[in-house]
Amino acid sequence: MAFKEIWSFVTLSLASAVMLCLEIWYMMSLIILTGHLDNAVIAVDSLSVCMNLNGWEAMLFIGINAAISVRVSNELGSGRPVAAKYSVYVTVFQSLLIGIFFTVVILITKSYFALIFTSSKEVQQAVSHLAYLLGVTMLLNSVQPVISGVAIGGGWQALVAYINLGSYYVFGLPLGFLLGYTANLGVEGLWGGMLSGTALQTLLLLIVLYKTNWTKEVEQTMERLRKWGGQDLDEKVEEDQQA
Repeated sequence: MAFKEIWSFVTLSLASAVMLCLEIWYMMSLIILTGHLDNAVIAVDSLSVCMNLNGWEAMLFIGINAAISVRVSNELGSGRPVAAKYSVYVTVFQSLLIGIFFTVVILITKSYFALIFTSSKEVQQAVSHLAYLLGVTMLLNSVQPVISGVAIGGGWQALVAYINLGSYYVFGLPLGFLLGYTANLGVEGLWGGMLSGTALQTLLLLIVLYKTNWTKEVEQTMERLRKWGGQDLDEKVEEDQQA
């Protein structure tokens, strides 16, 4: 019985792995592509400084990602579509405000924050030129992980994996390559093009979120509970009410 319907869980796990790996590999490929530019040492140094700061901010939103995924799954499992919907909206709005705050801080300190990592004037100047792209990245990364968390809570991993594949590797990566190498815009072109892929992915996820029928999501969740819960759902609800 332990292996009954296990394939459904395997496919869900594989979809989650693909969704997350596509996101992580996408940003890591930026460093690899930058390493083939002219004057790659300065380019990689400055980009690494920016990616470190972006990583610090990402830790906060990865935590929010986990929190909202649990909240959404709990609300759907409890049969509360309105609570699930508004918990998502509140979290996205809260994360957007945090992202705006970090973006403003980066833009205000663009000529100074590189001092945390290096004393090289050349690298500091290069970082200052990338600060605007870092600010936009932080703003997008304040919303995107939250929506990914909602996807995990709602079981939409396969859909998000397809969106990531199209936005990142069909649109963003080729555009970054063209701007960085063909248009000779260097690291700014690479990052700007790939940032366009992130913006497209975030836009598509927001559209999916806006069009979500939360009542239907609850019905699908209840069906999964009946299928995998190991207990009759009506009995479980009755026990919860008695408790």
